[in-house]
Amino acid sequence: MVALIAEQLAVNDGPLNSENAALLRPSDPSLPVEELRKRYDEDGYLFLKQILPREDVLAARESYFSSLESTGVLKPGTKPVEGVFDPAKSHEDYPGIGAGHTGGNGRPGGDRAAAFVDLALDAHYQDWYAEKFCKHPALYDFVSKFTDWGKNTLSLRRTLLRNNIPGSKPIGVHYDQIFLRYGEPTSVTAWVPMGDIKLNGGGLVYLEDGDRIGVEMEEAFFVKAKEAGLTDEEARSAFNSNMMATGLLSETPAEFSRAHGRRWLVSAYEAGDVVLHKPHMIHASTINHDPDNVIRLATDLRFCDSSKPFDKVWSPKLSLSLNGTDEIYFLTEMDESLPLQ
Repeated sequence: MVALIAEQLAVNDGPLNSENAALLRPSDPSLPVEELRKRYDEDGYLFLKQILPREDVLAARESYFSSLESTGVLKPGTKPVEGVFDPAKSHEDYPGIGAGHTGGNGRPGGDRAAAFVDLALDAHYQDWYAEKFCKHPALYDFVSKFTDWGKNTLSLRRTLLRNNIPGSKPIGVHYDQIFLRYGEPTSVTAWVPMGDIKLNGGGLVYLEDGDRIGVEMEEAFFVKAKEAGLTDEEARSAFNSNMMATGLLSETPAEFSRAHGRRWLVSAYEAGDVVLHKPHMIHASTINHDPDNVIRLATDLRFCDSSKPFDKVWSPKLSLSLNGTDEIYFLTEMDESLPLQ
């Protein structure tokens, strides 16, 4: 399957094909929990098929694009739930959150881009998202049982709701613990596609054996940081001289996979699917080459065990700033100009 679509499947620095890509392993949520935990431990991820009601996901998608319709991002004559980008427009006028159109913190691009980003940020506050979608009982109940955290399962209020216009810059190579530095590496990220995503539609890709490699890289970063004279506090921060200035591991996924002798694991996704992944699981995204100009919409929801230390930097008392990348978010003291759950 991968070989047949190799010409359409690509990352920042080239195509993904049968030599450097394979398919993610899907899992039925109804499998015995012991089997699901075994897969999660072995693979570093758990690709759950249809764990959320499809109609609930599409309702959230429709609400999101309805809220952005006034910006002119959608193709005339199409429905908001379809999320079809108007090909007559420039994708630079419709950046994703932190999509790299500025050199520093702030909203990217000109007035049109700023208005678009404002509405995209505001979506995080709306009831259809913050109250209904992020707190969907089907996912929360599964995570609490799967992790055995039970009533201690805490859904972090800060979430990352992203759109990805066809042809725009994809997310670079990273693992989530880089951005959850002030807590134990026990959190679970739920990457939730909010709509169908074709194989070449900009979905997430996971590095084969990426959790083990991520743990090894983390340990190596810490050793180098200590050797460079950094304190324990400084060593816990990914934003230091031992990493890229952005905090990413790499902007070149194809080269990264070659260097580590591992393939990228890819998939098409359906509304209702969810991928759970570990804090050190290395992942990135492909370029959105959807032939129908469908905008990729997805969110990151994160869960932790509230009975253990967790990264309280992701508490609602702090706000979010953008530093010009697809993935990196600097957390600062409260700034009412950039409110976010």
